[in-house]
Amino acid sequence: MNISIVGAGYVGLVTGVCLADSGNTVYCVDNDESKIKSLRDGVIPIYEPGLKELTDKNVKLNRLYFTKDLREALKKSDVVFIAVGTPPQDNGEADLSNIFKVAESVADSIDCFKTVVVKSTVPVGTCRKIENIISKKTKNFCVVSNPEFLKEGAAIDDFQRPDRIVVGINFKKDNKKEAQAAKEIMDEIYEPFVRTGAPIYFMDTNSSELTKYAANAMLAIRITFMNEIANLCTLTGANVDNVRIGIGSDKRIGKSFLFPGIGYGGSCFPKDVKALYQAAKRHNYEFKLLKSADEVNAAQKELLVDFILKHFKGDIAGRTFALWGLSFKPKTDDIREAPSLVIISKLLSYGAKIKAYDPIAMDNTKKIFSEIEIEYAGDMYSALKGSDGLVIATEWNDFRVPDFDKIKDALKAPVIFDGRNIYDKKRMTEGGFDYYSIGR
Repeated sequence: MNISIVGAGYVGLVTGVCLADSGNTVYCVDNDESKIKSLRDGVIPIYEPGLKELTDKNVKLNRLYFTKDLREALKKSDVVFIAVGTPPQDNGEADLSNIFKVAESVADSIDCFKTVVVKSTVPVGTCRKIENIISKKTKNFCVVSNPEFLKEGAAIDDFQRPDRIVVGINFKKDNKKEAQAAKEIMDEIYEPFVRTGAPIYFMDTNSSELTKYAANAMLAIRITFMNEIANLCTLTGANVDNVRIGIGSDKRIGKSFLFPGIGYGGSCFPKDVKALYQAAKRHNYEFKLLKSADEVNAAQKELLVDFILKHFKGDIAGRTFALWGLSFKPKTDDIREAPSLVIISKLLSYGAKIKAYDPIAMDNTKKIFSEIEIEYAGDMYSALKGSDGLVIATEWNDFRVPDFDKIKDALKAPVIFDGRNIYDKKRMTEGGFDYYSIGR
């Protein structure tokens, strides 16, 4: 099948590459000329394990192309996926301007029946608005909602071996033929990915759109709940690791997303929690749970700074702190809404200095904090030299089994502020460290 993907960002690129790898011919379309040139030159604008290798393979096999020309790509395609960004506005609502611009361009380019698949994360009712936009130019189409459920750092595997696939199609009296054709096309596209039994759930577009937001909001709430429990453990002397194991063994609860830390970040959870709250508000419903989750998460990102201030009795002006980890999670260079950014800002506001290291995300961080504002270390151990303490903001594998003697020798004093609970507390205290972690 010939497929166009509009938007060569994180979701669009992963989707395009994976669909090409299953045998389709895919045209990735983007209006950013420099991005298209980079992709044609084999330069991938994001870090995602396995993405470059899969991209290079399918370009070589003439199954994956990059272009600015939407009209030409659409002429060759049976299906067009819309995968452009929906960034948050100042009030938290999703900005849909790019989605609607693409819809208008698609409407102008349709010359025969097309299935228009909305892959972007959009509020409830967006697909119906897209239908209205395109229907002003043609009736020869069907709009489908097909939200993505990709974890950064594991996106290729998530796409190729999904838990489930959600597809929203509106069957109406005047579009039954088109809707049935779109359903058959979606079945054909995803057939290679569901051979092991993963289900495809067909539903209306409103339900499909809300499913995406509900899934991310639920996971964000689980993380937030465990962070609240961890904070209570600190006050009561309980150990959150024991609590986590105790409740995670309950089959009704499960073990996933129960690890406490310094808050969630990235491009999905913060944005989608705010957007769902605002969507509910538009319907005169205050989603209090989401508002609380957002507020707790914001406070959690400052927790290590509170620990640092307590340890140094409020006097950190002129002190230097080594910071390990800048991305919001391991295996990605994504720093959007990363706790590290909050930690850096707060420490700088108190007059402290930062020596930061991350295996992947330093180039992106330099766009926010220049090399004049903070120092970027060449490796994890050089960040420690002359520092007053070590702050861990991301649980990269590189940091999990370090040389603790080397850490102790490099630091002015053996103190670690661990925002991800990656070390054993007993071992750290017995090893002579002042060790701060979450809920232990």
